[in-house]
Amino acid sequence: MRERKDSIEPDFGPADEEDMADLPDSGAIDPDPGPAATGSLAAGQAAIARAAELAPASPGVYRMVAAGGDVLYVGKAKNIKKRILAYMRPAGHTMRIARMIAQTAAVEFVTTATETEALLLEANLIKRLRPRFNVLLRDDKSFPFILITRERLPPQISKHRGARNRTGDYFGPFAAANAVNRTITALERAFLIRSCSDAVYESRTRPCLLYQIKRCSAPCTGEISEADYARLVDEATAFLSGKSRAVKEELAAEMDEAAAALDFERAAVLRDRLAALSLVQARQGINPRGVEEADVFAVHQDGGYTCIEVFFFRAGQNWGNRAYFPRADRTLPAPAVLASFLSQFYDDKPCPRLILLSHRPEECDLLAEALSLKSGRKVEVQVPRRGEKKELVDHAAANAREALGRKLAESASQQRLLSALATSFGLPRPPRRIEVYDNSHIQGTNAVGAMIVAGPDGFLKSQYRKFNIRSTTLAPGDDYGMMREVLTRRFKRLLAEAEPPEAEPPEAEPPVDNAAEDFANAAGQGEAEEAPQSPWPDLVLIDGGAGQLTAAREVLAGLGVTELALVAIAKGPDRDAGRETFHLADRAPFRLPPRDPVLYFVERLRDEAHRFAVGSHRQRRKRDMREGGLQDIPGVGPGRKRALLRHFGTLKAIERASLPDLAQVPGVSSETARRIYDYFRDSPRGA
Repeated sequence: MRERKDSIEPDFGPADEEDMADLPDSGAIDPDPGPAATGSLAAGQAAIARAAELAPASPGVYRMVAAGGDVLYVGKAKNIKKRILAYMRPAGHTMRIARMIAQTAAVEFVTTATETEALLLEANLIKRLRPRFNVLLRDDKSFPFILITRERLPPQISKHRGARNRTGDYFGPFAAANAVNRTITALERAFLIRSCSDAVYESRTRPCLLYQIKRCSAPCTGEISEADYARLVDEATAFLSGKSRAVKEELAAEMDEAAAALDFERAAVLRDRLAALSLVQARQGINPRGVEEADVFAVHQDGGYTCIEVFFFRAGQNWGNRAYFPRADRTLPAPAVLASFLSQFYDDKPCPRLILLSHRPEECDLLAEALSLKSGRKVEVQVPRRGEKKELVDHAAANAREALGRKLAESASQQRLLSALATSFGLPRPPRRIEVYDNSHIQGTNAVGAMIVAGPDGFLKSQYRKFNIRSTTLAPGDDYGMMREVLTRRFKRLLAEAEPPEAEPPEAEPPVDNAAEDFANAAGQGEAEEAPQSPWPDLVLIDGGAGQLTAAREVLAGLGVTELALVAIAKGPDRDAGRETFHLADRAPFRLPPRDPVLYFVERLRDEAHRFAVGSHRQRRKRDMREGGLQDIPGVGPGRKRALLRHFGTLKAIERASLPDLAQVPGVSSETARRIYDYFRDSPRGA
């Protein structure tokens, strides 16, 4: 590919409010138009006209860029020059397209060899740049897979996310981690493949508990030969690859042979393995007979909002489903939303051989060709009209309808809570971004600060942050000093990246009896989402009392941040939930009524921050124990560490061991056992 750029500075004038029809384009348009843009339609078209003189008459991708450098829109075209010139029509655009043209200050081009390559590049750029006027896929979580390793040690079965940097066979995707965990547990019973880590495998001297409960064949201690273990691995791979019927028939035949030979113990083992395989398939819900590998997409629109439900079918089994709520133009039809969604969805995910859709996109054949090119094999895209495939699509459509209904109701409730929260804390408007801070440590060791983020869509886990406390001058357990360090680091970086927002006048409360309107505000599909979401919080909550509030105010004042709403939440007497005291600047401490929904909401925010902080602390503590070893415990050196690992097998088993069990380890005295036991029983302390 080669890239060409043309940057033109527009002459901004009064906005043009002319009502225009939509311009056909490969990309999709974002929400309903809000106030008119500051640039004029004529100025934007003049910039585009000058750029069109340099536009190539070949396939590729074009980007509309605003004066500030933000990408407004990404589109693909079979002939870039013709597509760019289409924006020069004096009339015939919708208000949304007109506003985009008016804001355009530059146009950038990337040529490709084919239109298929342009479609793939367009999807990649939309996901990376997140232009304001495109359909945007909200997908911040990768899908889990099952991995059967093929490395130097006997194969291991495990759950895997992220880059495929380990050698082995990957099976998936699964819609949720719990589906993977259930399937792995059943596969362990069926095929007796090890799930322990390589470090644990190499340190074993006797079979672990999984061998005793018949979930592992214990290749670590030679309880099974290499040839027999390899056969179990091949059977598991065949089962996950779609040959489940052949595997079950083979096991049933072996069971009958063992019973005929009066080898009832082996027959019982094979019987249990067959039962485990049946459990895998029984837990999957709908298991189609004629569909081995497919993804099913169904779209439902209501009140101008869109839900896309995705079902994954692999090896003839239903491996779960997930609902998506893409940000899209309210007036955009379902096929157009689905087309843009699909190209972005498979940008970083493997594609199955068959994709079933509820609506046929306008460029269905081009989409299939692009996915085939990306996958390196033929991919079919179908809209079934009858039979089992149609039933699968109808089932997905029913789930999409129900999911959108739930989302509308949940978002309306969330918006009411945010409005009530603003009233309780005296905020000028319902907060769109809430940041909650907490600390966790054990007497100052492995100290971690944590920040969680919440908003109209609930918890925004992709924006959570943890802070390893770096200061070496803090006294052990100095919660005030830890909070100062966390807030200093957080807001120094925020100041370097973005200017604080100017104070805004209070907004009228959104109507609480209209779920669609509340969902528009909450999901960001209305006018408010037109501007990029500010990284600055509207409200900061701190787990602590008046001292924590004072420390936080001093930090923010030192940084010049003075307009930020800051609230400290002090735990009630005996740490009783429901009796929290709230501390705000220039306001006497107060409590909320015991059954106030706002109180429950704030408690949920604080508890999520505490959960994240404690979890981050435990991860750091375990990592330090792995790196520094159990030698950090007084009386435990390298020799006793090896003895403990040899006896229990894993660090988790040592952590869970009782005091008498620890004392049975050779070389571990009762006093040392008590130190180990007490070390793991200390609970993290939070601010």
